[in-house]
Amino acid sequence: MGGKPLKYLLDTHIWIWSQVAPEKLTKRVRRALERPGNEVWLSPISLWELTLLVEKRRFVVEGELADWVIKASAPLQEAPLTAEIVLEMSQFSLPYGDPADRFLAATARHLGLTLVTSDHRLLESKVVPVLPN
Repeated sequence: MGGKPLKYLLDTHIWIWSQVAPEKLTKRVRRALERPGNEVWLSPISLWELTLLVEKRRFVVEGELADWVIKASAPLQEAPLTAEIVLEMSQFSLPYGDPADRFLAATARHLGLTLVTSDHRLLESKVVPVLPN
């Protein structure tokens, strides 16, 4: 598999699955995320979504949440959350009201990243390049 390195932004569920259920990732996604030279990014919005899942008891972490997050995000590049990214959100719309998805799509668009997701709504939206899982 040659070519130039690619840059990916993980949707929250992809990040979580990569840590606790990697078998849910397709071979194509696993190869892309593991390929040397590729950049894999994580948005602070995903950390926020994770904390909400933990608070609602929809996801349980082993040990302290902060320790889990540090370990799970260590190999990833942290995407900034800037005014430019917030303003990018005004450049497109999604046919549904999930603010986290809008932040992730705006981050990917602004930073030139491909969003890795299984979310059919994002896959069908055509507002950002995607790598489907």
